Amino acid sequence: MDKSAIERYFAATPMLAALCSQNGWPDNDSLAVEVLEYGSEDAVCSVSFEEILVEGAGCVAGRVPCWGRFRVRWDATGRIVHAAREA
Repeated sequence: MDKSAIERYFAATPMLAALCSQNGWPDNDSLAVEVLEYGSEDAVCSVSFEEILVEGAGCVAGRVPCWGRFRVRWDATGRIVHAAREA
């Protein structure tokens, strides 16, 4: 599994919303993925991004840094089949 596939996964998964603390959404332009550990079938990743906060009028009201760790598992074809947040 290459790092770019893991980055594409995190850019598309709704799992990052669980790291948002103020009902905003993840900014994919600020998304950074660091692979901390590689295994033959999984990897532990550190994921960080800015949460975009909006006002009632739809204007960006601010940004909040967010961070989390995930274990990602893939099958024999290299397709990510499971990801779970780690403490």
